[in-house]
Amino acid sequence: MKPLYPIRFRPILKETIWGGNALRERFRKKAAAGALIGESWEISGMPDESSMVANGYLKGNALEEIAEVYMDELLGESVYHRYGTEFPLLIKIIDANDRLSIQVHPDDRLAEERHHAWGKTEMWYVIDAKPGAVIYTGFRKKITKEEYLDCLSGKRMEEIINATPVRAGDAFFIPAGMVHAIGAGVLLAEIQQTSDVTYRIFDWDRTDVSGKPREMHTALALDAINFSLDTSNLIRKEPELNKTVLLAESPYFHTSLITFDSPIIKDYSLTDSFIIYICTESMAIIECFGHSEELRAGETILVPASADSVTIIPRGRATLLEVFVPKRQK
Repeated sequence: MKPLYPIRFRPILKETIWGGNALRERFRKKAAAGALIGESWEISGMPDESSMVANGYLKGNALEEIAEVYMDELLGESVYHRYGTEFPLLIKIIDANDRLSIQVHPDDRLAEERHHAWGKTEMWYVIDAKPGAVIYTGFRKKITKEEYLDCLSGKRMEEIINATPVRAGDAFFIPAGMVHAIGAGVLLAEIQQTSDVTYRIFDWDRTDVSGKPREMHTALALDAINFSLDTSNLIRKEPELNKTVLLAESPYFHTSLITFDSPIIKDYSLTDSFIIYICTESMAIIECFGHSEELRAGETILVPASADSVTIIPRGRATLLEVFVPKRQK
């Protein structure tokens, strides 16, 4: 087989009622003029929505296809043993021109039981936020199911959910079971388990394009909500120039922030996972396997697990998110 290289994918764009124009205008995503694009799925292994390679000799192949061919060389031995050829992460860039519904995701056990799917633990990294923008995560205090249902029926969800004012550089870790929503005016990167199981709780009395209220999942959500999650899980860390700063870690993903103005050589010889870089500011060159790829703000690239080291070269002062799957603890 031919050797692997840093792999780019064609974004999968999702038009939504709450989306905006930032993905097209700021990040040059190829969407029709006037289309309200809420999500760009940067790397997806979702069934029937697998990302297509956009560069090199693998161009035109789906992520699931190359995973079946390259297996642990692409994914990492520990990742392959845990997930097989199923790509375990879904990477998105989200433009919330309007606020999203308040929702919750089930954990692995409940999602498997109900949907034969993975649960959904995720995190957000705020790329930009308009003045006054907030993110909703977790309850203001531990509450009972009865208190929650009373507020839900009375349309008083804002009274019990944390609304955190946000700025660029903020991050949030959102485990399965935590109620959450992105507020209006927020542009962010999302790292999550490969799952699209979402229980919608409250949608601000909004209607869809046909004027009908969107479906709610009140009963399903009730068993998924962790009523003891009473913190916002805000992560606010200052970048350290030319250093890697840990933002969030879980059994599903490990995410760090790299802000740099000089070349950096990253040693991944013991990581045993693919590496994902999401560029949030400026531009960088990604070099490995004797191959280089340009990565601009709003773009994402996948470095195969067989890369022992990667050189990243900034153009000016650049910011990247670095994501990989940690080894499973024994």
